[in-house]
Amino acid sequence: MAQPDDKTDLQKALSNSRRAFLYILLFSMFINLLMLAPSIYMLQVYDRVITTRSPETLLMLTLVVVFLFVVMGSLDLVRSRILVRVGNRLDMQINERLYQATFKRALLVSGKPSAQPFNDLTTLRQFLSGNGLFAFFDAPWIPVYIAILTLFHPWFGIFAAVAAGILLALAWINEKSTQSLLNEANREHVQSQDLAQSNLRNAEVLQAMGMLPHLLARWREKHHDYLVNQSRASDRAGVLSNVSKTLRVLFQSLILGLGALLVIEGSLTGGMMIAGSILMGRALAPIDQMIGGWKGFVAARTAHARLQALLVAVPSDPQRMPLPPPVGRLALEAVTAAPPGDTLPTLWELSLTVNPGEHIAIVGPSAAGKSTLARVMLGVWPVQSGCVRIGGTDIGQWPRERLGPFVGYLPQDVELFDGSISENIARFGDIDPTRVIEAAQKAGVHDMILRQSAGYDTQISGSGGVLSGGQRQRLGLARALYGNPVMVVLDEPDANLDASGERALLHCLRQLKSQGTTLFIISHAPAILDHVDRVLVLQEGRMVSCAPSRKPVAKAPDAQQAGSAAVHSIRMRARGNAGDAPSLPPLSPEPPTP
Repeated sequence: MAQPDDKTDLQKALSNSRRAFLYILLFSMFINLLMLAPSIYMLQVYDRVITTRSPETLLMLTLVVVFLFVVMGSLDLVRSRILVRVGNRLDMQINERLYQATFKRALLVSGKPSAQPFNDLTTLRQFLSGNGLFAFFDAPWIPVYIAILTLFHPWFGIFAAVAAGILLALAWINEKSTQSLLNEANREHVQSQDLAQSNLRNAEVLQAMGMLPHLLARWREKHHDYLVNQSRASDRAGVLSNVSKTLRVLFQSLILGLGALLVIEGSLTGGMMIAGSILMGRALAPIDQMIGGWKGFVAARTAHARLQALLVAVPSDPQRMPLPPPVGRLALEAVTAAPPGDTLPTLWELSLTVNPGEHIAIVGPSAAGKSTLARVMLGVWPVQSGCVRIGGTDIGQWPRERLGPFVGYLPQDVELFDGSISENIARFGDIDPTRVIEAAQKAGVHDMILRQSAGYDTQISGSGGVLSGGQRQRLGLARALYGNPVMVVLDEPDANLDASGERALLHCLRQLKSQGTTLFIISHAPAILDHVDRVLVLQEGRMVSCAPSRKPVAKAPDAQQAGSAAVHSIRMRARGNAGDAPSLPPLSPEPPTP
């Protein structure tokens, strides 16, 4: 957790743009000074040119004001371009860190991951690059215009100050009346987007079982709430915006009436009357712009708050000293763990030591904690207490990009990514053709790949495209084996395999054994249990035993029955059941001493 006085990467990126904002402020100063040119021009035309009837003076004044307008337009263009580059620079400085934080949050927080932070970054960048921000740079010049109007006549200054106060009050009312509605609308919008993304990811299931109308109704309800709150906020803001524009035009006209009265009294000239009206419009314009662009400002402010909260909650990984390549020795030291977001542990005080090259099968009934154990061993999920060590080092001390090449993982639900088959097997790093083919051959998928339209260069989608579930699983296995990792974790690798796939899997296990690769495999298949060194039995999150494999399961019709059978069989033999063959050594989480 970042300290309160520490700057997040977003704050640092904005601080790095401080000089650019100072330039924008400097340009805004010159632009607002040049905005005085129309008023001065009208003042000179009415009070000098018309009275002297001098075409030469009119020509000179016109040329000067045209030149000043060209300079003002050029400065405004430069100011706009600087803001665009500030927004792009902010995006470039923060997008990689934001990607990593979003990825890490998906691991640490239960529920479906969301890409909303990237939308928030876009919202913030667009606001910084848009014209809505100019009003905040021009607003400090309102007192300057009011002061100049006061120089024309004190009543001009008083009138302008009252008008500005009224418009500022409308801006404040606009903020207070729309803030809660816009915040609620933004929350509803994010939820409806997440729900729509979840539905799209499971389109086949929705279509097959006719679930779309029901989920569509849920999405429509959230989207309707978003539209209602958004409309109410927009209606209120629209009313106040129209009132502000009307009042601004009205005040600009009324100051002409006030000026006419002062001219009649002889305390003001006609040129000052016209110039005062122009200055009045310019003084009130930033307030009017702020009210009109308030929706964008609120959206940017909300996006900034969400990004700031994310970066504080998910700090960047500290720089660590490089460690030597790990060996396949894994130690669990009184590990208690639970899925992210849950407080009730699904693993309790689990201790285990596995030597390099050992093959461990993990069995147990459903919800015994098998998949939780797999994720904890890999360091994907943090532990609540205890420690996971690989090669003697706490797995949390390893940078993932350094540890990843030494670890292989095949989850239950295999996810492939858009790209070629070779890129998926090579984990989207530098492709080593020899290693890619070696991994494919170990997984028994080499011949299948060669039968594809473009072999290893065949492009597949994230869902695997035309590949079957078994083919996706075997490609996932090849990805797990790429680079000869020292430790491999396989979660139900035989779930979608046919007979030939199962034979290839058994051949793969024998190869891993001969190479000295440490293996953890979650499976209840008797053929697989015959090829492991020990069987770790879990039940209700606790380790029942971890004994040498002696065919503990004779028959495994399903995972639940297989896990229960393994628990019962190993418990009976641990008690020295008379019906057993030679007695087993005492059950222990430690490997047997050679």
